Amino acid sequence: MKEPFSRLLGLSERNSSSQEEVKQIPIHEIVPSPYQPRSVFDDDRIDELCQTIKTHGVIQPIVVRIRNGKFEIIAGERRWRAVTKLGMDYIPGIVREINDSQAASVALIENLQREGLTALEEAIAYQKLIDLHQLTQESLAQRLGKSQSTIANKIRLLHLGETVRNALLERKITERHGRALLSLPDEEMQNKLLGEIIEKDLNVKQTETRIAFYLEVAKPKKKRFSFTKDVRLALNTIRQSVDMVNGSGIPIKSSEKDCEDHYEIIIRIPKR
Repeated sequence: MKEPFSRLLGLSERNSSSQEEVKQIPIHEIVPSPYQPRSVFDDDRIDELCQTIKTHGVIQPIVVRIRNGKFEIIAGERRWRAVTKLGMDYIPGIVREINDSQAASVALIENLQREGLTALEEAIAYQKLIDLHQLTQESLAQRLGKSQSTIANKIRLLHLGETVRNALLERKITERHGRALLSLPDEEMQNKLLGEIIEKDLNVKQTETRIAFYLEVAKPKKKRFSFTKDVRLALNTIRQSVDMVNGSGIPIKSSEKDCEDHYEIIIRIPKR
């Protein structure tokens, strides 16, 4: 996977060399990346990382660049958060000279390679990579070693309403719940069913059944016309006349059809 990622990011071999100088960077001079796709950091995972750092130190340096007089994180925000939580003054880091596009790509790729991103965070990361490098979903999938359908299904989640997207971020629902909710035509219906999913702990199959019900109820109803007393009188008069003619020995046939805005009666009288 290294070669495709390098091509995607446009980084030189010098930038990825293991010979780069590791510096001790003051914690208070470091700022997080504005391109960080991870919006939710698991406190328990950070605590686990703190314990590892207490025992073994920071094994892998963070990667930063100098931006507006500060060290902006390119990769390693979880390590920086853990070290900050431990009250340490310095963290080992490597300073690189890269542009905004490359910095964004590294942050996105580093997080996509790790576990723990929510489905929505993945979707945001994929869309940003597509925008940064003017890629198609298919070409991004090839570079990341994923199927095009995987990329497409994730990105479709970005079309959900804000409330549902937040529920995905907070892991209140699964990605499959989110994809099912895309079938509903508006945010109001999505939010209503979202409440049911959370309150009743609906699984995906139950959710799909509810969606089918919602869509059936939302179908436009065929307008029904009631008959006035005069119309009913006219219909009965015609029917009685047909019965009377039939009673006289002439075998006529009639058919009736209830149309949207009128009532149609066809009478067939034989010539012989």
